[in-house]
Amino acid sequence: MVDGIKRSFLTYLPAGHTHKMPLVISLHGGFASPKGMFHLADFRPVAEREKFIVVCPASKHFWHDGANLHGIDDVKFIDQLMDYMIKTYHIDPDRIYVTGISNGGFMTTRLACQLHDRITAIAVVAATLDVGEGYDLEKPMPVLYMHGTKDPIVSIDGGKLFGRSIFSHKAVIDKWIAMNKAGKEPYVTNIPDKTGDGTSILKEEYLNSSTGNKVVSYTINNGGHTWPGGWQYFPKFIVGKTTHNLNACEEIWNFFKEYKLAR
Repeated sequence: MVDGIKRSFLTYLPAGHTHKMPLVISLHGGFASPKGMFHLADFRPVAEREKFIVVCPASKHFWHDGANLHGIDDVKFIDQLMDYMIKTYHIDPDRIYVTGISNGGFMTTRLACQLHDRITAIAVVAATLDVGEGYDLEKPMPVLYMHGTKDPIVSIDGGKLFGRSIFSHKAVIDKWIAMNKAGKEPYVTNIPDKTGDGTSILKEEYLNSSTGNKVVSYTINNGGHTWPGGWQYFPKFIVGKTTHNLNACEEIWNFFKEYKLAR
């Protein structure tokens, strides 16, 4: 119960889970569900192999990523969920990571702004950051963003989204580069279209060599409003293409596991 409202979540525990395991909080998109998120972004095989816990919380229809509408405080919910997971499963409080897609991706960035003392690193798919919503980046943090150039719902170029203004993919990357005082010249990797699905990927990594923090951008050429390596949950004419030249769950975990919370 959070502010008198019943909240729910689904948890995946790897076999032989022990004390002090990392936690990945995975946030579904708008009007989706934890079960749907486990289906779309299936971290379970990675969690089983690498031994971390996954929790998919449920929103009330959509995440309140810009404001506490109708008295629903989703930041407070996630904050209390972290407490619950630490107490119940003895997870490592220095290795709490958050990821999400679309509405869940915007919520992930909001959590990075407002719970930055608890979150080790974030990974955002098909989302950026609201302009002028009363919260902004406050603390350096390792971050990763993936965005398709043909996303028909959340434009990679930013602009208007359901009546609000959002930063472009490049702008939010630039903001994090400045916050992390990362180098301006990226290490670039080109991932070609090996699967023949018409997509390719440009990966750019910006590093602060003194802190080790990275800002990582994946630009998915011809990619849509989709989870890389996931399933085509709506037809291409609605959400665009899903790239299979990249497995986002593997990439995100490989990024997360480099970091522990700096205290």
